[in-house]
Amino acid sequence: MSPFQLPVSIQSLTITAPNMMVYYPRVEEVKNKLAQQKINDTIVHRVYGLIQEQGYYKNPANTQVTGQYEIKSNERGILSLTLSNYTYITHHAHGMTLLPSLTFDIQTARLYPLRDLFKPGSDYAGRLSAIIGAQIKRRNISLLEPFKGIRPDQDFYIADKALIVYFKLYEITPYYYGFPMFPISVYELEDIIDENGPLGKMLPSE
Repeated sequence: MSPFQLPVSIQSLTITAPNMMVYYPRVEEVKNKLAQQKINDTIVHRVYGLIQEQGYYKNPANTQVTGQYEIKSNERGILSLTLSNYTYITHHAHGMTLLPSLTFDIQTARLYPLRDLFKPGSDYAGRLSAIIGAQIKRRNISLLEPFKGIRPDQDFYIADKALIVYFKLYEITPYYYGFPMFPISVYELEDIIDENGPLGKMLPSE
């Protein structure tokens, strides 16, 4: 595994329609063209899925949609990003934002769920829950109910040498908190990280 893989090129594309403007990324200049196509197909499918989930197609005249993305990591053969879609429906008290994340191996197009970042059989959910629980107390975050731990498929992205675990609107906090984000250093998880996975690639090579 080479730590010196160059970042892939990212082009911004746009979906426009009445009351809708959504920006999304397209990956380019990947050596494995089949992987490149699969990554781009996955992104497009997710973007259109968000638009549908937020009800635009059922009521386009009264539904406003804006979408954007952020590249969180583009190094060492790993691409991690978030897609943010905000929708406001006329006469509703406020809009709603969906914020899914996608983490790919650029050369294989493998899309990683949280569990696959860690060694098989490791209690990753318990470890992450304990770290996040401590951060909640330290940061004095107001919760809707006592924190019971993360979901096994909790949302996440990778940024530099950190795993960022986060929660949806209303999942653990009131709306005004937005998306609670919990950064966790890869060094804090080093003993359970799958060395061949995305987090393992963020660790320094020996």
